[in-house]
Amino acid sequence: MFNKILIVCVGNICRSPMAENLLRAALASSDIQVSSAGLAALHQHPLEATASRVLEEHGHAFQPHQARQLTSGAVSEADLILVMEQWQIEEVLKLAPVARGKVFLLGKWQCNREIKDPYRQGKPAFLQAYGLIEEATGAWAQLLAG
Repeated sequence: MFNKILIVCVGNICRSPMAENLLRAALASSDIQVSSAGLAALHQHPLEATASRVLEEHGHAFQPHQARQLTSGAVSEADLILVMEQWQIEEVLKLAPVARGKVFLLGKWQCNREIKDPYRQGKPAFLQAYGLIEEATGAWAQLLAG
């Protein structure tokens, strides 16, 4: 059983908080806790403005967010860790080798699809990332809620 899910990207201001929001909403009827962190977090920064607008345009009211740095403690507490890109799996494992076996791509069920960072790339990049995140979180939610 997965009780605590941690979603990781680089800065924790674009992809992982968007995914956290979508997965949390999809799992709202469960007791599963969803959080996010960054490998090189922009500590205490809010959700990036374009990411926030994209969420709002798709009907998601975003909770206040402050970016947080990934720690070995957060990795240890999580039952499942979802990352955006393949290289991030190795970075999580370098930080906390105990995570082996519980770190996967968010896009695992889409043929291990990576979700590239839209930061500073304009709204089309954020819309593309949102679409991929929405598809991936939907697949995970179906698996986890089942």
